[in-house]
Amino acid sequence: MANIKSQKKRILTNEKRRQRNVAVRSRVKTVVKRADQVIAAKDADKAKAEMLAAISEIDRACAKGVIHSNQAARRKSSLQRRYNQMQTGNA
Repeated sequence: MANIKSQKKRILTNEKRRQRNVAVRSRVKTVVKRADQVIAAKDADKAKAEMLAAISEIDRACAKGVIHSNQAARRKSSLQRRYNQMQTGNA
């Protein structure tokens, strides 16, 4: 255990940030999975709404610094590609 007051505070703030990061990552995974399920069901209207919600959640996680901007771009691109394949019927 730390003896220095500032280090004790850092331990507490790091734990708060870790908890926030876990929650945000979990939320991102959930909305992406939900979007994938709707895309797999080939429901175009719901798929567009879910895809936009997932992209918004990914952007929010990126803005908070929970995920790297390149990872956010990769996830959004992958999701968009699956949606476009569903639209064209190649999936």
